[in-house]
Amino acid sequence: MEFLSSRNNPRIKEIRLLKQAKVRRQSGFCVVEGIWHFIEAVEAWKQGAYASLVRVFYAPSLLKSEIALETIQEVAHRGIPCFRVEEGVFRSIAEKENPQGVLAIVRLRQPALEDLNPRELSWLVGLVEPQDPGNVGTILRTMDAVGAQGLFVIDGGVDLFHPEVSRASMGAVFWIPTLQVSFQEMIHWAAFNEITIYGTSAHAIKLYTEILRFNRPCILLLGNERQGLTEPQRQACHELLRLPMSGRVTSLNVAVAAGVMLYHMQQKLS
Repeated sequence: MEFLSSRNNPRIKEIRLLKQAKVRRQSGFCVVEGIWHFIEAVEAWKQGAYASLVRVFYAPSLLKSEIALETIQEVAHRGIPCFRVEEGVFRSIAEKENPQGVLAIVRLRQPALEDLNPRELSWLVGLVEPQDPGNVGTILRTMDAVGAQGLFVIDGGVDLFHPEVSRASMGAVFWIPTLQVSFQEMIHWAAFNEITIYGTSAHAIKLYTEILRFNRPCILLLGNERQGLTEPQRQACHELLRLPMSGRVTSLNVAVAAGVMLYHMQQKLS
């Protein structure tokens, strides 16, 4: 394996460039750091999920995990370029103050809308213009926990290749298909495939607990952190639901609201 000892090495510069959202979006690459996230990305790659391994970097003086070292040997034997990195150079590209000594460049595969089969992916979530990558990652992690099968990121918003998305999702972003679409694209696709859209809004009359059975296939639609769903977006929903608010606050963090709704839906899906 090639040894990288200079901060000016083109491979090291590539990782620094991927700190820029524009570069991540153009390349479809994200940087995955840490033992757990690296191994999860490798498993997703091996099983043909939504992550492809591009390159691996590790610092022998920092990486003490036998499992991680064995995994690096395995992917190297499968033809993935792996680079040994001098400790100081590795620290210069790591996000964490106390890096674990391994990171990888991963390509996130995003399927096209027409590739989705509602009979196979019958429970999805739509986020309108989400702004916080940590919220998106947390929602993906919850989706994985309950069995929801796909995520629409609607009308822009957060950079899905931001490293915080993969960190907060605990690797779920590698396993759950995630698509960037416009609101109209999602609405037309849902109408064509006879998919029920359940929207969440503080303006709703009906409490979420009043739905005794959720139709499948369906989409849980959540507005962004600042304004929630707009009036046209609310009108596009088949059902509009709200969470009860007993105190002075009028809304919950979108990831918390998604968690409440997803666990309720898990129990009530037909």
